[in-house]
Amino acid sequence: MRVLLVYPIFPKTFWSYEKILALVDRKVLLPPLGLVTVAAILPQEWEFKLVDRNIRPATEEEWAWADIVIFSAMIVQKQDLLAQIQEAKRRGKLVAVGGPYPTSTPHEVEKVGADFLILDEGEITLPMFVESLQKGEKSGVFRTTEKPDVTITPIPRFDLLEFDAYDMMSVQFSRGCPFQCEFCDIIVLYGRKPRTKTPAQLLAELDYLYELGWRRSVFMVDDNFIGNKRNVKLLLKELKVWVKEHGYPFFFDTEASVDLAQDPELMQLMVDCGFKAVFLGIETPDEESLQLTKKFQNTRGSLADAVQTIIKAGLRPMAGFIIGFDGEKSGAGDRIVRFAEQAAIPSTTFAMLQALPNTALWHRLTKEGRLRENQDGNINQTTLMNFIPTRPLEEIAREYVEAFCALYDPVAYLDRTYRCFLMLGSPDWTPAPKKPELIVIKALLIVLWRQGILRETRWKFWHHLFSILKRNPKVFEQYISTCAHNEHFIEYRQIVRDEIEGQLAAYLAQGAEKPYVVEKEKVVA
Repeated sequence: MRVLLVYPIFPKTFWSYEKILALVDRKVLLPPLGLVTVAAILPQEWEFKLVDRNIRPATEEEWAWADIVIFSAMIVQKQDLLAQIQEAKRRGKLVAVGGPYPTSTPHEVEKVGADFLILDEGEITLPMFVESLQKGEKSGVFRTTEKPDVTITPIPRFDLLEFDAYDMMSVQFSRGCPFQCEFCDIIVLYGRKPRTKTPAQLLAELDYLYELGWRRSVFMVDDNFIGNKRNVKLLLKELKVWVKEHGYPFFFDTEASVDLAQDPELMQLMVDCGFKAVFLGIETPDEESLQLTKKFQNTRGSLADAVQTIIKAGLRPMAGFIIGFDGEKSGAGDRIVRFAEQAAIPSTTFAMLQALPNTALWHRLTKEGRLRENQDGNINQTTLMNFIPTRPLEEIAREYVEAFCALYDPVAYLDRTYRCFLMLGSPDWTPAPKKPELIVIKALLIVLWRQGILRETRWKFWHHLFSILKRNPKVFEQYISTCAHNEHFIEYRQIVRDEIEGQLAAYLAQGAEKPYVVEKEKVVA
């Protein structure tokens, strides 16, 4: 069986980083970990080729070679996924689909011609698919309510990837999250009981990446890396030994809940292992909104203090913010900007609230009749809300655009990054110096030219640069890299403004809905 694995295109988003990646001659931030894991679970006597359409399209030879085409996608990739399913069917290919988007809305991929729907988690449903093929069946839907034991998950087929195109590699230690945030689809897809691999499994994956020659950063793509603190500490204690024995070949980034700040041992272990940055779901500084959306873990103390504790431990924060919660008061955008400034968070994802399919929020809004027609939710910074909010959508959208642009004002971003890195702790160890690649030197010179000479940031840029060199030199390399990130955001904030204002104009032209009035008892958590 010859299998062509195809990963659809991501539209421009916060995470696409085109401008930064172009500086270092790379195409994509992260690889399709789901598809290389699928390739590892399927029979190894089968032949595999992988095409990441964010790098290049499939060739005519690859299409002709394939017996079956397998797609995996998230909701943000919906448009290209549906188009590629139709293209594969036009070519007479059997098509199988899986991943978060088809699992949440299977009818949409069925409608455009997908033959096999391999839904939920592949450790259980992929063997069902293989059995169906072996019986000669030409279609099928494979589902399970069972959550698999991820200790049986094989090492992903990283060898199928075009390494030079990626900025980072991905590995996963756990699935699931113990919390109950109303808007989150992770607990719907993967459950509230975090399941982890064994430390030996994860280290075997890193061994394979090392053997294949990878020497750049690795993203632990767990939706909450610290969901099972006991097991993650067991991993980190073994990882600490591994990275030291291998000469610290990788740095790591990940995602975690804010209660990380309450565990100094865990933060120290992460820093000792080479973790550099952590994405935190802050969502909003408004405690009433956090209570309403059941994000109780963010209400147990000062969020700003928690973020600064994490910074001082040695982890650069990235943060997610959302605007448009029920009961939210005017000025939420300004409050988010003030919080990011107060906490000194350089990079923030920021979007209007979306009701994702099958989440608790989706079900509540469906019951209340508030979902907008033909809007399935899309976690993207260029999308209006897909439901009727409790204050005018026009007001929320305008606050959102102004706040997004304020966050990525070049001077404000540079100042915030500087204050963060003055506080940022660093590990006790120092990796052996590596000869810098010519492309990295070229990228550095471009950043120095743009931010240090061409733009209005020039005086602050040099002041902050030399101040970091003097006051916290161990973090200098990471500081320059984080400054470079704004090359993406400066352009992207204009994309956000143009897209949102265009959609808002169309929305207002159709006649805006009145805000939903929530009875008082319904907004109490």
